[in-house]
Amino acid sequence: MPKYIDIHCHTNFQAFKEDYKNAIGRALDADTWLINVGTQLSTSRRAVEIAHEYPEGVYAAVGLHPIHTGKSYHDEKELGEEGSPSGSGFTSRGENFNYDAYLLLARDPKVVAIGECGLDYYRAEPESVEKQKKAFIGQIRLANEIKKPLMLHVRNAYEDTLAILKEHAKVKGVVHFFAGTAEQAKAYLDFGFLLSFAGVLTFTRDYDSAVTAVPLDMILTDTDSPYVAPAPYRGKRNEPSYVREIAKKIAEIKSVSEEEVLSAIAANARRLFCI
Repeated sequence: MPKYIDIHCHTNFQAFKEDYKNAIGRALDADTWLINVGTQLSTSRRAVEIAHEYPEGVYAAVGLHPIHTGKSYHDEKELGEEGSPSGSGFTSRGENFNYDAYLLLARDPKVVAIGECGLDYYRAEPESVEKQKKAFIGQIRLANEIKKPLMLHVRNAYEDTLAILKEHAKVKGVVHFFAGTAEQAKAYLDFGFLLSFAGVLTFTRDYDSAVTAVPLDMILTDTDSPYVAPAPYRGKRNEPSYVREIAKKIAEIKSVSEEEVLSAIAANARRLFCI
C-alpha cells in the first residue's frame, strides 16, 4: 500500500483536461494512490477510462451526484464552459439515473465504489429533493447488487441520508468530505460507515470535534480536488498529492503520530475498497 490515499478526487473533470497525467504523476511520485469519482454518466465513464491508463494506484467510482438529478448551476471546473454564454458556467439538463448504464460501468474491476451519491439540500427545492432520493435509492440498489461500497456526498442532509441508508443499504461505505457534527459522525459510525475528511480541516477548527470523535480505524482522507485546496495551497487548484496536508492535520488534531494516521488510513482504504 502507498503512504497516502486520496479516496475522492476529480482529475476526470475539465479542470484537469490539459494536464491530468501530470497531476496523477505527481501523486504517484509522492506515493499517493487515488480514486477518481464520477458525478454523472460522462464523468463516471471518464474516471474509468483514466483508471485503465494505470496498472496500479488509480481507481474509479461511478455515480450520479444529487445536484445533477435536476437543472442547476455548475462550476466550469467540472464539465467545461459549453452552454454558457458568459463563459462562467452553465445549467445542467438534469440526469435520470440509468441503472443499466451505471451497472455496466460498475462491473469494471477498476471501479471500487458507487457514487458520489447521496443528498444535497443546499438551495434544494422540494421537487429536487424527491428526485435526489429516487436516484440515491437506485444507486444503493446498484451497490447492493454488485457488492461494492457507497461513496456518499451529503450536504445539509445527514439525518435523511442515514434514514435512507438504514432502510435500503446492504453494503457499507464512506461519507466523503464529512462536515457534520460529532453527534452526526457517531450516528454514521454506529451504522458502520467510515468518514473522510478534506482540506477544510487545515484552515478552520470547526470540525475538530468530529475528527476527534472518529476512531482511527474508521477514518479516511480526500481532497475533492480541484476544489478546496488545503493550506498552504489555498486559492490554487487542488490536486491529489495535497492529501498529505490533511493527514498531517488529522494527526495534529488527534494528538497521534502522522505515521499512525497514515497506517490506519491505508488499512481502512484496503478494507473498504478492496485495493
